[in-house]
Amino acid sequence: MSKGTASMGKKSGKSSHIICRRCGSGTFHKRKKVCSSCGYGKSSKLRTYSWSKK
Repeated sequence: MSKGTASMGKKSGKSSHIICRRCGSGTFHKRKKVCSSCGYGKSSKLRTYSWSKK
């Protein structure tokens, strides 16, 4: 038995994120043109939050 609907199967093979040229992680959104990891495309400063630090 398969999980999900037929419309969900059409989403396979598509990627919304590619490798970021600034931080190197695969978190650069193709359509938004913003990296969710370092903030490239949105800010000249690196994206950091105090709640994400250990």
